[in-house]
Amino acid sequence: MMEQAYFEPAGFSSLLPGAPRLAGGETCFTSAIRTARVAGGVRRQAVSAEQITPDCLATLTRPRPDFGGVSMTRPSIMGIVNVTPDSFSDGGDRFDGGRAVADGLAMWEAGAAFVDVGGESTRPGSEAPSLEEELRRVIPVVKSLADQGVRVSVDTRRAAVMREAAAAGAAVINDISALTSEPEALRAAAETGLPVILMHMLGEPRTMQQAPRYDDVVLDVYDYLARRIEACQAAGISLERICVDPGVGFGKTAAHNVELVARLSIFHGLGCPLLLGVSRKSFIGKLSRGEAPKERVAGTLAVTLAGLLRGAQIHRVHDVEEALQAMALWQAVEAAGAGMAETANPISEKLP
Repeated sequence: MMEQAYFEPAGFSSLLPGAPRLAGGETCFTSAIRTARVAGGVRRQAVSAEQITPDCLATLTRPRPDFGGVSMTRPSIMGIVNVTPDSFSDGGDRFDGGRAVADGLAMWEAGAAFVDVGGESTRPGSEAPSLEEELRRVIPVVKSLADQGVRVSVDTRRAAVMREAAAAGAAVINDISALTSEPEALRAAAETGLPVILMHMLGEPRTMQQAPRYDDVVLDVYDYLARRIEACQAAGISLERICVDPGVGFGKTAAHNVELVARLSIFHGLGCPLLLGVSRKSFIGKLSRGEAPKERVAGTLAVTLAGLLRGAQIHRVHDVEEALQAMALWQAVEAAGAGMAETANPISEKLP
């Protein structure tokens, strides 16, 4: 049986004219880690970019088409609007529909490319609301925002909510279960014609943090997402309509989460846009000073910038203005450095 190899781009920079770029975006890479599963574990080998197999290199570097009407050549922000009483970070803040709409509009006007509206708390240990309650929470907010020109993604695992949200004007379906929670979800998503975000989650919110274990968290998540992409394609959802999310915090320890972010570039091998959602999550506090969720903004920005360097195209955050400011400054510094590299003269003689 032929050994399956995974290539994880490394040696990131924006200062290397002519170097391959992740997904046709702003991040260059000069090397990679070739990984393969072997008996008892995995084998890793450092290789140059030139040693990546041609098919895989083409997938890693191919520019992604627009997703939900948003260009994937530059990173963008997705603002979070939880219409819930019990979300881990902002539960109750936007349980009132009017407040949810006002805050969603503010995120959009600040520069968010998407506003993600959800009516189910998916914090560890949470119980799902009834279908009727989720519809009551979500659909009026989706419709009001969409009617005002906001590009809305609906955060749901339920087929009926997907259909109703699409009819109300949602532009994207964002499912933490990668369209597996309900038998009808995959067909419902396909029939809406909307782009979908497929996230990895170990188990379900109620049980996902009960001693999560993996053979190799990155490869296991990668393989799961690859299988879900195949299922979507078989159901009529083309690759151009798919974005993937490794599911930081969903059935992962703090160590798992850090490893997923550190090795995030491997997921470009799936050939579609990549979403990173780390906003205010518990691993930030665990690796810092135990801060409460709303005090994790700085840590969120630090991890978000690490994701930018690894080519993630969409960043799902609670604090939109802060994330946009951090992104703008990061891009300005990188652009200045790239410009210097492009205008530098080659060395024509020995330096003293």
